Amino acid sequence: MIVFRYLSREVLVTLSAVSAVLLVIIMSGRFIKYLAQAAQGALDPGVLFLIMGFRLPGFLQLILPLGLFLGILLAYGRLYLDSEMTVLSATGMSQQRLLAYSLAPATLVALLVAWLSLGLAPQGVTQVARILNEQDALTEFDTLVPGRFQAMKSGSRVTYTQDMSNDRSELGGIFISEKRLSTAGDKERGITVLVAQKGRQEIQADGSRYLILEKGYRYDGNPGQADYRAIQYDTYGVLLLKPQVSSEISEREAVPTGELIGSDNPKYQAELQWRLSLPLLVFIVTLLAVPLSRANPRQGRFLKLLPAILLYMAYLSLLIAARGALDKGKIPMGLGLWWVHGVFLLIGLALLYWEPLRLKWAGRRAAQELAHG
Repeated sequence: MIVFRYLSREVLVTLSAVSAVLLVIIMSGRFIKYLAQAAQGALDPGVLFLIMGFRLPGFLQLILPLGLFLGILLAYGRLYLDSEMTVLSATGMSQQRLLAYSLAPATLVALLVAWLSLGLAPQGVTQVARILNEQDALTEFDTLVPGRFQAMKSGSRVTYTQDMSNDRSELGGIFISEKRLSTAGDKERGITVLVAQKGRQEIQADGSRYLILEKGYRYDGNPGQADYRAIQYDTYGVLLLKPQVSSEISEREAVPTGELIGSDNPKYQAELQWRLSLPLLVFIVTLLAVPLSRANPRQGRFLKLLPAILLYMAYLSLLIAARGALDKGKIPMGLGLWWVHGVFLLIGLALLYWEPLRLKWAGRRAAQELAHG
């Protein structure tokens, strides 16, 4: 029991550290993506942390299996390097017993991943979709931030306001620069610049919104040429476009697991198999990691790390590819994703029993040579 607690603690501590690092890396990349959309005015900066919080279960369901895999490799690799595993082996610790001990923390991780993939992740995706739908209803006026140049329409329009009232109904010190395109939309015809002392939002009967500028100038022309045209106006209307919010979330990711069960929709069945595959992935990567963690002190603990990571990436990539093929009907639904797990289960069993069998055959051969010698 002492050895069991010691090994479990080593694995769980390493798992936590590795998972935390991976989570920070992945969330940082995704946060930068959303931050860029907020800088362009497509997202309200106030919802960024809400979106990241709701996406957290979706990140963790993929990070935890990899964290466990690397945790076992690093933790057991250190034990082999410090000869602790050699001492344990001398007291009767076989690879099969080590695997049995490793399945205890793996079961905890698998239960957590099942909770995330079957319950929390779909709920988080639903909330993110709701927030993004609300952002789609916003206009350029709603996402303006005083004192900041804001790009819209893929950078073809830049808007700036110096002041804004608390209820966002009045603007002051307005600057708008927009590229004028040809009728075909493939060539620039110059730039239009609007400046105004103040402005307000006006909603038409058809629901379209305009920014009404007051007491300003409009300049039309081409940069580098002296043919600019200046027009003074008392009132000028600018159509406010809705920001285009890009999202990588598919509709089926938000469907509750209860609705996926028993559905005849092939995409829903593929999604259900994917969600069930993640907890199963935890047990199989544990089977792979235990024999791969064996390290020779002269070789170092990181020698097998790169091949092990490549094996894991091949496993996950094949699962994703099989999921796509399942969506398109190229793989029978009965076969589904289970054949991928079966392949790597066999690889794990081969890795687990290959070294003991090799040593056993080598011992028999040496005994025969001594007998004949």
